[in-house]
Amino acid sequence: MMHWLLQSAGDLPWFRTGLFYKNLHLYGIFVVMATLGGMAIHAVNGGTKQTTRTRALTGAMFGIGMLLVMAGGFGQAARLGLTDTSIFPLWLWLKIGIWFVVGALFSLPYRFPALARPTYFVLPLIGALAAYMAIYHVPS
Repeated sequence: MMHWLLQSAGDLPWFRTGLFYKNLHLYGIFVVMATLGGMAIHAVNGGTKQTTRTRALTGAMFGIGMLLVMAGGFGQAARLGLTDTSIFPLWLWLKIGIWFVVGALFSLPYRFPALARPTYFVLPLIGALAAYMAIYHVPS
């Protein structure tokens, strides 16, 4: 077997390691935040669904980003031994809830243009809250 594909601890292939899932999760977060930020700025500047030329691309990138966020997050949870939803800690349930809220934010800027500016400012705060909970596992 090719040794560069294996992690030394536990002989897991590189695509099943905690580092892989963490990077997948982070890449998904970057895609989602960039997509939502771009949509919010476009809506603040008076743009609508009809006037954007990248509507399909934006929707696809957001969906792919959310998929990567969830796959990376749940993969990392599995690496931490959190495979039974009945014993998920509170911080993990709150992170899942945050990502549902972020998913709902996708429809906000164009449906309610007055909320596009607050969305642009609240989005990094939501991301920071999710990161804080993941790093420090607060609340336990």
